[in-house]
Amino acid sequence: MFSTQKLPFHILAVILLVLVSPYLAVATAKEPLLRIAVISDLNHSYGTIGYDPPVREAIRRVIELQPDIVLCTGDMIAGQRISPKLKRKNLEAMWLAFHETVTTPLQNAGIPFAPTPGNHDASGSSGFQLERDVYVEQWQKHKSDITLLADSNYPFNYAFSLKGVLFGSLDATLTGPLPADQTQWLRTVLRDKGSKSVARIVYGHLPIWSLTTGRERGILKDTNLEQLFLDNSVNVYLSGHQHGFYPFVHNGQHYIGQAALGSGPRRLIGDKKRSPRSFTFIEIATDGSMRVTAYTGADFKKTVQLSTLPTSISHNKIKIILDNPK
Repeated sequence: MFSTQKLPFHILAVILLVLVSPYLAVATAKEPLLRIAVISDLNHSYGTIGYDPPVREAIRRVIELQPDIVLCTGDMIAGQRISPKLKRKNLEAMWLAFHETVTTPLQNAGIPFAPTPGNHDASGSSGFQLERDVYVEQWQKHKSDITLLADSNYPFNYAFSLKGVLFGSLDATLTGPLPADQTQWLRTVLRDKGSKSVARIVYGHLPIWSLTTGRERGILKDTNLEQLFLDNSVNVYLSGHQHGFYPFVHNGQHYIGQAALGSGPRRLIGDKKRSPRSFTFIEIATDGSMRVTAYTGADFKKTVQLSTLPTSISHNKIKIILDNPK
């Protein structure tokens, strides 16, 4: 029988520490409350049916990480062709390819998917009503098992809650400030549900501020929307369209711009290299704090190092600062 009676105290202490330390590690480990994968801009050139191999590889890696939900900040298909206009059969073929590549694999893995419209999916510009109609039809048929909050206009601007985290999707496909009615809808959702939530996440296609070269004007530039986020303690606004990964802060509000998984990676303003294909992975703790990782590389197992990103971006007298917690 093992006896501790004649062992020196310091040796006994070491033995006890080794014996109990695995249990201490389990007890003190901070498991995230919610894991979120964010994908964006998967499309190729206008009218293209199908996706590049990296898109499929990214979805395989997302499934491997087993997030609680996948958000998409728009541009799932390659619509918005001006001439010749895409017909219904073209749009339905593109959506079929998207569901085969993204929606169905996630569904088979038991991972819900929450889209928001991009300008290539369901542009609010005149002349693209058919694309908006088909977008609605597709996502009514392929809606994940998420419980929408009242007054949601799924799959455009809508809200839902998951594990105590409030999510709000915006119909943000047009440059310039959001329409007043949509802003008021978001204000009501945040007022009525936000204070009861662990965290509040809003996502839409267009960003508020410019991130990449060549897309400087493709923004909302909505100072009232930013103030609405601040007034209601929105943890982060997630956007696409700019094809560049960049987590940043402006006026104390946190944002994350997503890289493109499809074609057309762009340079962050002031940078010399293109933002690599990547997807964003967010872990939310029970206190609402977030850990953000961008996965890149051929197998999407490498991470984008924040030290490789510009410390700030300036355009038209607006300066945004890299969100790089030390």
